[in-house]
Amino acid sequence: MRRILLSTLKILVSAALLYLALKKVDLRELAARLTNIASLGWIVMAIAATFAQIAFGVLRWREISAECGAPLAIGQAMRFNLIGTFFNQTLPSSIGGDAVRLWLVARNGAGWRAATYSIFIDRAVGLIALAIVIVASLPWSYRLIDDPQGRSALLFIDFAALAGGLGFLVFGKLQWPWLKRWWGTHHLHACAVIANRVLFSRTRGPRVVALSLTVHVLTVVIAWCVVQAIAAPVTFGQVFLLVPPVILITMLPISIAGWGVREATMGLAFGYAGLMANEGVNVSLLFGAVAFLVGAFGGLVWIFSAEKAERPSIPIQVPE
Repeated sequence: MRRILLSTLKILVSAALLYLALKKVDLRELAARLTNIASLGWIVMAIAATFAQIAFGVLRWREISAECGAPLAIGQAMRFNLIGTFFNQTLPSSIGGDAVRLWLVARNGAGWRAATYSIFIDRAVGLIALAIVIVASLPWSYRLIDDPQGRSALLFIDFAALAGGLGFLVFGKLQWPWLKRWWGTHHLHACAVIANRVLFSRTRGPRVVALSLTVHVLTVVIAWCVVQAIAAPVTFGQVFLLVPPVILITMLPISIAGWGVREATMGLAFGYAGLMANEGVNVSLLFGAVAFLVGAFGGLVWIFSAEKAERPSIPIQVPE
């Protein structure tokens, strides 16, 4: 019952925020801007960049999962990630696909603990990398955003995420024996220890950092392709500064696939930067549409996957 209520609440949040955001948008005018071949070409490039982003995410996940004791073949990891993108679009959360990836890894012999650790650490590393990207761009963001409320919101959200991520890594450095014994800290501490081992490894660390940064840069590239598709008056630099904070907020599991939250936040971010808020909503809608199309492909992968086709065998006992 509680799960149903939470799902219903997230649906209502998405619907309410989408309604408020779409009040600023002329959908017919937006559709008219997508009718030429050049626009469709940019959308195709956005879809290609999304697949590239998934591939780089797969490479990072394989590095982390191997350290967690859940090694994955590259084809298997790619399939699981594509399936995850589908469930990200259908489950009432922006991270619903993670639960499905966890289930897929666990039932393929890795075990629930190793599977959970690999997914959790992968998310944590991605969050830390995103927070660092935003912090590194703050001097330029401050030049772009003059509004005091916008600056304060940006600082609070980013430093909260960065503090949480770095606190997670520091937690893994603590050697207090009770952290490893008490049920409330045992698994979190184990994940933090593995995350430190991955990030500060001479072999895995540089690869994981480079892959994480590439994933976030590709998010900006996808948004830039969408901007070009509708010929919005926004520069690449502005997209680079505005999109990562929006993605950070969208990671909060309070809506379905981030819908509504992303549109409202993108419109607000564009307004704070002195740009047209409706263009921010336009960009966000198309960004979400690209993710939905890629997720639909992931749905096909799920339908024809061996995991979907398998059925658990239930022994039938005949009464004597």
